[in-house]
Amino acid sequence: MGSACFVTQEATSEILLRVTNVCAECYCDINRGDTIHYDMQSYRYLCDCCQEKLCLQMNEDCEIIEEEVPSLFC
Repeated sequence: MGSACFVTQEATSEILLRVTNVCAECYCDINRGDTIHYDMQSYRYLCDCCQEKLCLQMNEDCEIIEEEVPSLFC
């Protein structure tokens, strides 16, 4: 599950410069070479920790089925 909901890639200088250099969920810094995950449902980049948390809340159709108490930190 989960993998169909995200595109996993390495953070490149181009992504960091043109798109974002922070996780859209927890706002931690993303550095060149980090593994990042593009959330295709919400159109945003996530760090490993936030992507894993989101996967646990999603069903096979990439829908959030389990709401979690909001947290700024992984």
